[in-house]
Amino acid sequence: MGSTALGQLLESEDLPAIQEWLEDHPPHEIADELARMDAVQASVPFRLLEKDRALAVFEELEPVDQQTILMGMRDQAFHDLVEGMDPDDRARMLGEAPAKVAKRVLAGLSPNERRMTAALLGYPTGSVGRVMTPETVALARHLTAEQALRVVRAKGRNAETIYTLPVVDTGRRLVGVVFLRDLVLSPADKTIDELVDEFVPKVYATEPAEDAARLMRETNVIDLPVVDSEDRLVGLLTFDDAIEVIEAADTEDVARQSGATPWSGHYMFASVWQLARRRAPWLLILILAAVLTVNVLQVFEGELEQINALALFIPLLVGTGGNAGAQAATSAVRALAVGEIRKGDLLPVIWREWRAGLVLGTLLAIVGLAIGTVIVGGKIALVVGISLVLICAWAATVGATMPLLAKRLRIDPAVVSAPLVTTLVDATGLIIYFLTAKFLLGL
Repeated sequence: MGSTALGQLLESEDLPAIQEWLEDHPPHEIADELARMDAVQASVPFRLLEKDRALAVFEELEPVDQQTILMGMRDQAFHDLVEGMDPDDRARMLGEAPAKVAKRVLAGLSPNERRMTAALLGYPTGSVGRVMTPETVALARHLTAEQALRVVRAKGRNAETIYTLPVVDTGRRLVGVVFLRDLVLSPADKTIDELVDEFVPKVYATEPAEDAARLMRETNVIDLPVVDSEDRLVGLLTFDDAIEVIEAADTEDVARQSGATPWSGHYMFASVWQLARRRAPWLLILILAAVLTVNVLQVFEGELEQINALALFIPLLVGTGGNAGAQAATSAVRALAVGEIRKGDLLPVIWREWRAGLVLGTLLAIVGLAIGTVIVGGKIALVVGISLVLICAWAATVGATMPLLAKRLRIDPAVVSAPLVTTLVDATGLIIYFLTAKFLLGL
């Protein structure tokens, strides 16, 4: 069946066939189909799912799509569903939910689930505390392997993960971790103190979730201990949540780099108006910025009247400079995101990109000289060639340094998107071109 199979079955109102389709497909595929529907359509197949399977499907959905499902549910089913969610998944959903939905969810939770959810929501937006799981199995360091396994069997059912077992002291301060594999394979009388890995990385709950997720990728751990300001264990960041954090961060960066506001829902369910509304603000800003290019052309109008051939190469120079700046900006944003460059690396980045731009400009200038000589002669071709070298060096430098400057000003580097860099380089590149022409041609 194709991706629209469930929708076709809903149109035919064939409930047995819908039930069969749901039984034959895994939760993530069902979630993808539901995300393409409105609240009324999605409620029909969702109600046909068994309780545990419905929860698995629900947790595969994005928060905005989860809210759509909840709107079509009655009170008891609503409360059963949100009660069964993991606290971190519930907090993630509530972090993006309207106040009315959040209030309804919290009101229907049991005291223990409400306490854990409220604790997660108390951490700053975007922090690792918001996405960690507080449901862990912590071990005391004096236990033997046999005793520790009994603790895991007793408490593990209520924990989100048992593969990584934090080890704490009497004050619940983190000592290190023990991995379930090592625990199971060790002699029964071996103590946790002998098995603990004290050098495992950890993060504070108020640190950015994206930084914590990328730390997990760098250190190859499947779960990352999270502690408070006094080094007391408060939870674990699990690998599945880390993947979602990185995916969300990358999605946001891609949207901002293309000059659009991020959209957290399913693309196919977003209306035309929603798509346009998220792109329009940046296009308006960019069209105002493009006025700089018009003003530059107006200032150098006299030069263009004297030598019309200069106008022939404006699209080539503007396009090349914009592309070079966009390449450098994208590389810088990516390098910042993965920690390859830091805020203090501004001068080394400028030096590297300036030289890289000169190399690129020289290669392109050779082509420009050859084409220009054939079309307009040697003098104009020389202007074009030198301009290409200078514009590429300038564009690469600007493109790479603007994200770093944004980071220093505590602005998301991705906001300094490729379209913004391109627009700025367009105007300044024309200035370089016309000044070069005035100098070489004596205009």
